[in-house]
Amino acid sequence: MKLSCCSLIPFLFFSTVSFAAERPNILFIFSDDHAPHAIGAYNGWLKSVDPTPNIDRLAAQGVLFEQSFCTNSICGPSRAVILSGKHSHKNGFMNNGNSFDWNQQIFPKLLQKVGYTTAIFGKSHLKGEPQGFDDWAVLPGQGLYYNPDLITPKGRERIEGHCTDIVTDLAVEWLKHGRDDDKPFMLMVQHKAPHRNWMPAERHLNLYDDIDIPQPNTLFDKWHDNAPPARFQELEIDRHMHLTFDLFVDLHPGFEGNAIRGRYDKSAWHNMQRMSPGQLKAWHDAYGPKDEAFHRANPQADELVRWKYQRYAKNYLRCVKGVDESVGRLMETLEDLDIDENTVVIYSSDQGFYIGDHGWYDKRWMYEESLKMPFIVKWPGTVEPGSRNSTHMVQNLDYAETFLDMAGAPIPSDMQGKSLVPLLKGEKPADWRESIYYHYYEYPSVHMVPRHYGIRTATHKLMRFYQFDEWEFYDLENDPDELANEYHNPDHAGKIAELKRELEQLREYYQDDSDVGVMPEAWQAEMRGSTRLN
Repeated sequence: MKLSCCSLIPFLFFSTVSFAAERPNILFIFSDDHAPHAIGAYNGWLKSVDPTPNIDRLAAQGVLFEQSFCTNSICGPSRAVILSGKHSHKNGFMNNGNSFDWNQQIFPKLLQKVGYTTAIFGKSHLKGEPQGFDDWAVLPGQGLYYNPDLITPKGRERIEGHCTDIVTDLAVEWLKHGRDDDKPFMLMVQHKAPHRNWMPAERHLNLYDDIDIPQPNTLFDKWHDNAPPARFQELEIDRHMHLTFDLFVDLHPGFEGNAIRGRYDKSAWHNMQRMSPGQLKAWHDAYGPKDEAFHRANPQADELVRWKYQRYAKNYLRCVKGVDESVGRLMETLEDLDIDENTVVIYSSDQGFYIGDHGWYDKRWMYEESLKMPFIVKWPGTVEPGSRNSTHMVQNLDYAETFLDMAGAPIPSDMQGKSLVPLLKGEKPADWRESIYYHYYEYPSVHMVPRHYGIRTATHKLMRFYQFDEWEFYDLENDPDELANEYHNPDHAGKIAELKRELEQLREYYQDDSDVGVMPEAWQAEMRGSTRLN
């Protein structure tokens, strides 16, 4: 068994004796689809709207990782990787259609064995009842923003209010009255927000009404230099973002949504049907005047894209605001309980997201905006406040090992990540990874992003869309927005060959022998004709 330096204290000592004061509590705050460039502390192009003052304060008290990446940019698989410390092909949850095997080894069970109390509230998205937690209440599937159901050990319960606030309330109540004060704890607070369909809390419905959100430079990207798969996806703000279902134009409980065909997310419409009269009134008071202004202006072509972007970005950031307020409440609760100095606070999200970047919304791709995920850690007495790690490449693959190392628990040898504790202590391990491995599996499915795998180093990226035997290569130093696919440029032939060798070494190292066959030409032709002008 691979042991960290903190694992040398005998295992049975922690199993029989409680020393909560000597081992840190861990508060893991995890949102859904929160792109780093929608966090002020990451200094992205959305910083000017000051979207996250509380998360920024957390960063000022801890360390922010700039080179933080996911292994598979989609909701359920990211969570499975975090729990197991293993890539998707090893933990068995490769796409959202899978069911997680809760009987397998996961870090919460290992923390329980060394005396930690564990709890999870919010989005699980792994199907089945959670194991490894002393207390839990999770959303069924994606869950709803307004008046959501939660699944608990006692059954399903509907709670009135906005999901972000409800999840925060459950966590705060547990911190105050539900945990065992004689044990250290691991609390996972997992928000639905800012996941589609971006339904903000009532108090945020008019936030940002008086400003224009900055546009990304790539809003009108046409993917001319990409391999063909980038042109046959279904996640464009222009063609695939629905005015009513996604942007709430004229949305009301009686909307004839079933009469509209297509691969649309109708969750906002369904959710509206269970809103209270007061919630409905607040909703229509906020969006009614905006809808009237839209109809009067009747934007077309590029102006319509710009309008859709503004409506989308504002709703997305309104949902982010609720998450940021949750971070503030949780940090304040730790202070009120006088346990903040012995609690590690971590903020992350399951992957990045497109907020109009390249003309898109959603995630899935290995391109930077969806590959990168936020990772911010406050650890009083260990982490240097206000520090930034801009060099070491970390992944959600490393979280389980890090939590175990923090707790002084043994790290199983079959976990595939690395503990980040040395980095958090300011060390610079000479043997740290110089590249990361990525593999996305969910195709054909919503948004029609093909399966692909790839390697990213500090300076370059190589991706293979293996179903179509297509490659892309990017020089990240000279092309950080990934606008020029240089795979067929002979000047890069040497580097591409080098990365192909390293990519195969990574696949062997992580024992990824999952099917990477090329799709028959007839199927490829059918795929290329599948995209619809929605």
